[in-house]
Amino acid sequence: MRTVLLASLRTHTRRYGAALLAVVVGVVLVVVTAALSSAVRDGLTSGLDQPYDGADAVLDRPATDDAVRLLETAPERGADAWLIGWTLQQLSHDGSVVATDADIGQVPDRPARRWQELVDGRFPASPGEALVDTNAAKADDIAVGDRLRIGTGADALDVTVVGLADSPSTFSIASVYVLWADLSRWQDQLYASSVAWAGGDGFGPAREAIRDVVPGAEPEAVDAFVQDLQAEINSGVDVIAIIALLFAAVALLVAVLVINNTFAILFAQRSRDFALLRCVGATRRQVVRSVRTESLVLGVVAAVVGTAAGLAAGHGLVALIHDRWPGARLGDADIGASWLLVAAALAVGVPLVAAWLPTRRVVQVSPLAALRPDDSTRLRTTTGRARVALGILLVLAGCAAFVVAVGSAVPAALVAGGTATFLGVVLLGPVVVPALVRALTRVAGRAMGPAGRLAAGNAVRNPRRTAATTASLLVGVTLTTAVLTGLASSRSALAAEMDQQHPIDIALTGADPLPDDVAERAAAVDGVAATVTVPGAPATVADERLPLLAPGDDAGPVLHGRLPHARPREVLVPWDLLGDAVEEGDRVAVVVGDRSLTLRVRAGEGWGDAALVQASTLARLAPDAGTQAVWVRADRDADPEDLAGSMEAIAGPLDAGIENGLARRAYVDLQLDVLGGGVVGLLAIAVVIALVGIANTLGLSVLERGREHALLRALGLTRRQVRRMLATEAVLLALVATVLGTALGVTFAWLGVRSLVDPVVSGAGLVLPWTQLGLVVALAAAAGLLAAVLPARRASRTAPAAGLAME
Repeated sequence: MRTVLLASLRTHTRRYGAALLAVVVGVVLVVVTAALSSAVRDGLTSGLDQPYDGADAVLDRPATDDAVRLLETAPERGADAWLIGWTLQQLSHDGSVVATDADIGQVPDRPARRWQELVDGRFPASPGEALVDTNAAKADDIAVGDRLRIGTGADALDVTVVGLADSPSTFSIASVYVLWADLSRWQDQLYASSVAWAGGDGFGPAREAIRDVVPGAEPEAVDAFVQDLQAEINSGVDVIAIIALLFAAVALLVAVLVINNTFAILFAQRSRDFALLRCVGATRRQVVRSVRTESLVLGVVAAVVGTAAGLAAGHGLVALIHDRWPGARLGDADIGASWLLVAAALAVGVPLVAAWLPTRRVVQVSPLAALRPDDSTRLRTTTGRARVALGILLVLAGCAAFVVAVGSAVPAALVAGGTATFLGVVLLGPVVVPALVRALTRVAGRAMGPAGRLAAGNAVRNPRRTAATTASLLVGVTLTTAVLTGLASSRSALAAEMDQQHPIDIALTGADPLPDDVAERAAAVDGVAATVTVPGAPATVADERLPLLAPGDDAGPVLHGRLPHARPREVLVPWDLLGDAVEEGDRVAVVVGDRSLTLRVRAGEGWGDAALVQASTLARLAPDAGTQAVWVRADRDADPEDLAGSMEAIAGPLDAGIENGLARRAYVDLQLDVLGGGVVGLLAIAVVIALVGIANTLGLSVLERGREHALLRALGLTRRQVRRMLATEAVLLALVATVLGTALGVTFAWLGVRSLVDPVVSGAGLVLPWTQLGLVVALAAAAGLLAAVLPARRASRTAPAAGLAME
């Protein structure tokens, strides 16, 4: 049998090529995922303890007011306290906005507490000086000695860059660092990740000192805090790695389908060989051992090639990111032995699992029965009935899980329902797919011609093979369609939500009344579609100085969504400007000059740092109100940062603040684009494997039906008609898989929107990306046609006499 095994491997090497490629791609995905996740983890956790070097205790995620009190109280107690946190502010360089939301962090006052590593220049020594991250400086062309403006309006700060630095901890990094004396002006907009406290007496006294300032606080020792932080970061990275591995699992699942189909056809073709071996004395066990050894050899080769290619691709990809995108701050790729063992085990296990059922069918058939066709997949047999029954049960179970998912918004139920339904459809494939092929043939039968009708007959002649061929492509198309439709629906729902949260593209709000020509100057800026002036006056709301605005009905042309409307005796205040002493529903004094009214507070967002009232309320407080703000509607293709820079040139000399809702909406769109591109790219690998499977199946089918093709040639079918017949068969299979996958994907996407998106974003509905779905169908048909090129060429080039002479 060893001689038989070696001869079989030599004879059928080309037939195993597609199966080998499918497994290798899946293994490469696993190894590359391991490389990227380890690099991300190393980059995030590297130098994690550096910002806390010398600290006695750390307070994790304090409230902003608590963090400010600790920083201001520490010098009075003879201790040091420094902030690991940031505020998001607009950053301008040479009159141009380089970032609408730059991270502005603190550089500690005392040199011993500074964790940033100086690269050029010096550390800030006085207010008005700044330290810039090296990667941010490289991206925005900032050098030592340049002048930057941080923020907008009255809180804007002009600083001089005195040094460039790098942070050893990617978890504690900012684009610009300033002293606390400068950073404190934005204390109401700070996010405090943690506060480090150093009193010099150890953890116990430091904990008590922090509790004296912040009653009820739970400070941690530095070592314990860093360990918890590292575990939290690793967990986040592991989640990303798991998601990526899910796509690798999809690719491996498709590979299993492809390999299973490959082995089934190979064994069907070699049934006479197996029968002859049994007749000359080979036992059933020997035949089983031989064919399973073939799959084992395939797995070993795939393990060696896949792990080697994965190691090269993983390290190469990390090196490329280091070179091209240093701001990504990846660490070094460290692929552990456990990852390589798992990848190798998958490479060996997948062919063995995929070949298991075909092997069983081989050993269960007697030598004489091997000369008869296999009817085990027909519905009238016990196997066929069991397959259909199980498929129906799985579909019903999936529908029940979908009902639970939609009713209770449980993601696990949604995944279980999708998996069960899809497996049910795959099991029903020998019934559903041939029926769809026949329906498609009836629709286009006359236009297909004789070759096309022959192709349709060939496509449904073996229902099991037809279903298995389309199943691999069905996986990829279903997932791709579901993702595209889900992203389009989520994008539409989020766009509506962002329109409500940021109804104004650019809000230019003055601390004092604005000149009359500001609106005209804003309207003249490139990228501006419309402007409107908003009357108002400087006011004091609950002891906070805020511009008071009363937008009129003429604001509609510049709004994306509906702006919250203040009712009588009510004042609308931005959420982030509500202090701890004021809550929604409280009644506060609103003062303009010597006039005062007591109004009820309601919170909102999207119009900038100002309070909104009714026009009648403003008239009572400021009868001579002038222009206090200008709201801008941008063109559809306007660049958020360029437009903000142009508006900053107008607002800067007036100490007016800018609210850039356009940039926030663009950021959400960018994240969705990146997410969609990454997911579709990963799914494309599964689709490629599926198309290789179609090509492999057609190639094996050509070998299996060699005598049939020769007979058709002998009866008058031309070479072109043979090629057309096989190409039509491939396109039919691809189109049926695409249509069925599209229907399943859209259904899954609709259920996902109902169960996951709608509870979070009310009013979310299904949005069909017709262009993208049409492109999927067209690409699938074209890919099916491409997959048939080589098999069709081989079939057409075989002479009729040679084909009829085939065994």
